[in-house]
This record gives sequence, C-alpha cells and structure tokens, in this order.
Amino acid sequence: MTVAELLERISSAELTEWMAYEQITGPLGPERLDVLHSILAATVSNAARAKGRKAAPRDFMPQWDQGSGRAGDWQQMLATVTTLNVRLGGTDQRTGVAS
Repeated sequence: MTVAELLERISSAELTEWMAYEQITGPLGPERLDVLHSILAATVSNAARAKGRKAAPRDFMPQWDQGSGRAGDWQQMLATVTTLNVRLGGTDQRTGVAS
C-alpha cells in the first residue's frame, strides 16, 4: 500500500495515533524483528565470548519508550543537547551567539 492509498483509508489523526502507539510498544505486526535479532546477537556473542557472564537476548533488545513512567532530568537533557549543538557547530538560540 502506498502512502496516498493509506491516507485515503484513514485520517491523519488516526495515523498519528498509530505512530504514537508504535513508538511506545515497538514495531507493529507479527514479525518482531527486534526480538529475533536480539536472540541472534546473544547467540553470536555467546559463541565468541571468553569465560564470564553469558549474554541474554534482553541485553540486545531495544528499550521502547524509555522516557515513560520516570521523571526526566531536564538539566542532564539540556547538557546533552548543548554538547551536541557545540559539536555540530550550531547556534545557541537562547543567547544568539555561536556555541
């Protein structure tokens, strides 16, 4: 189905709701490739490892909706964004000067 066909069938609001749902729960559909890849990555890691703790598939599983249910430390987020802005040569719009 093309994007145009999709938009003929559902509204923009419904599409936005599905996008938000997928952002929280992870990829939609019967094929959860993130699960399959995490199992494969754990298997390869364990085959190539030395003695020590075995890797589990959860060690390689992406964490969906990482911000849900916990208060964000806005100072840390601001520091991270400021650092990235400096590294990318951006301008700090709070002061109007180059970072």
